[in-house]
Amino acid sequence: MSVRKIIHVDCDCFYAAIEMRDDPRLRGRPLAVGGDPGKRGVIATCNYEARAYGVRSAMASAYAKKLCPELLIVPGRMSVYREVSQAIQAIFADYTPLIQPLSLDEAYLDVTDSPACRGSATLIAREIRQRVRDTQGITVSAGVAPNKFLAKIASDWNKPDGLKVILPDQVEDFLRDLPVSRLHGVGRKTAERLQRLGVDVCSELLPWRKQDLAREFGSFGERLWELARGIDERPVVVESRRQSVSVENTYEHDLPDLDACLAALPPLLDKLAERIGRLEGSYRVSKPFIKLKFHDFTQTTLEQAGAPITPAGYAELCAQAFARGNCAVRLIGVGVRLDSSHAQLGEQLKLF
Repeated sequence: MSVRKIIHVDCDCFYAAIEMRDDPRLRGRPLAVGGDPGKRGVIATCNYEARAYGVRSAMASAYAKKLCPELLIVPGRMSVYREVSQAIQAIFADYTPLIQPLSLDEAYLDVTDSPACRGSATLIAREIRQRVRDTQGITVSAGVAPNKFLAKIASDWNKPDGLKVILPDQVEDFLRDLPVSRLHGVGRKTAERLQRLGVDVCSELLPWRKQDLAREFGSFGERLWELARGIDERPVVVESRRQSVSVENTYEHDLPDLDACLAALPPLLDKLAERIGRLEGSYRVSKPFIKLKFHDFTQTTLEQAGAPITPAGYAELCAQAFARGNCAVRLIGVGVRLDSSHAQLGEQLKLF
């Protein structure tokens, strides 16, 4: 069995890069794409000048302005970003049909059997980066490795505008001093727990038996055991079916109580029905869900199989979710989980 050759391509500060490309006056100054700070907006992405001040995606725009008073926040232009993303995907397709987009700005490519560039994954990655620069006027970073886990870490290694290659015989050395916080799925709490167990880098996980890690971390313990050894057999999945459809809104003023939240549901459900109606392909709605983000930025998501996909059904979910926080709400999201099916959604939309 041949060793896999996986490339992870990640655009550098994608939305902000396109804005700087289209308006050179924006270059060299802290820039973010996001919502109005005065209307509870959120940062979608920002350039590296803004990141130097601590500005990050998903941060409240008002807080970002406090960190960086000179920050310029511009509204997003999703149609432009999608157009650039499609052009970049077309470049990928010149090298392999095995492409798994993760979002508009990143994707995995399996080039194991690609004849391009004499079969060299490194040369393919270099050529892709150059073509994106020449045709789209933005930079991308790439990681080349024997699996998806390592390729994703590698693409972030020399950002921005970087390339990192991890050859099969380099995996052990690369992982030896890699902080466990860099492993996929290890968040702050898990990293702190590992640190209390005396584990800071991957090599310190090697003496652990798989069953002992499973006892400490459940099923994720087995995954930790594999990642510390560079094992990741996940394939590049070409056909990606939507798993859910949702809409959400962040309110300019907190919704003070449950009644206010219930009153905010109808326009969200109308938008959700419209979004489902635009889906291409055949899906079946499996269950509804609702997300609430409270004024202290804690959040909860509640979904229920068999619950009616009706205004009354969502109102009941909202009431249950609200009880978990029982305080003012800054964001409501509503959605449905989807199953692939030959049944069409048209009749189901009448339930809204």
